[in-house]
Amino acid sequence: MSATNPSTSPNPQTPTSTPRSPRHQARLRSALLAIPLAAAGLVGATAAAPAHAATAGQSATAGHVTRPESLTCLGRGIDPAAQLHHRTETFIKAPLSTVWKLHTDVTGWPSWQTAVTGMKRLDPGALRKRSRFRWTTPAPATPTTPATTLVITSTVQQIKHNQCIRWTGPAIGEGLRIDRGVHVWNFIRVKGGVLVRTEESWTGAQIETDPVTAITYLAPGLDAWLADLKAAAETRSR
Repeated sequence: MSATNPSTSPNPQTPTSTPRSPRHQARLRSALLAIPLAAAGLVGATAAAPAHAATAGQSATAGHVTRPESLTCLGRGIDPAAQLHHRTETFIKAPLSTVWKLHTDVTGWPSWQTAVTGMKRLDPGALRKRSRFRWTTPAPATPTTPATTLVITSTVQQIKHNQCIRWTGPAIGEGLRIDRGVHVWNFIRVKGGVLVRTEESWTGAQIETDPVTAITYLAPGLDAWLADLKAAAETRSR
């Protein structure tokens, strides 16, 4: 958990990465932006979207990664060696029970996350440690990969009711693969609502060939996920 005061969000920061040509960015955007390990595929943050914390894409090119203290769930966080990672947070004006139920009722994700096109629980009952779920998202064609559907199989590794959850899993499509994503969520009850913090890392040879560019799409994907969660929870609590 971050040392940041939980009653406020940090000022928005822009992920620091080396600019690429518009054509190069468009190609990578097509390949990565639809990956819902971070609910990627959605547009970047708007004025209503959450502020996001610093990423480490730039430090990866220097051969090392520097980051603030990672979020954890029951003592476990993201992959500490990952070159690609992002952390973000938002305030949601809704009861904690509403936010938690929306987030952990994974079969309902397609109803409020536009990037999630399919979802299937692989075991029955409430979400718990070792629960598994498989979800899908379309990925458009690029100059090097055909249009495909990414299939993500997530396994819950740690979970504490109304407080945190951590899951891991690969995203696999024809010609496009993330070997392992690790995603951590913290839920903190604050005055007037809930502070939701999340952090995710990606690892894999394909996406690590250009980590500085790839991070520019992981970051807005997480921001978009939080924006959707915020909108859904606040609508249901009215």
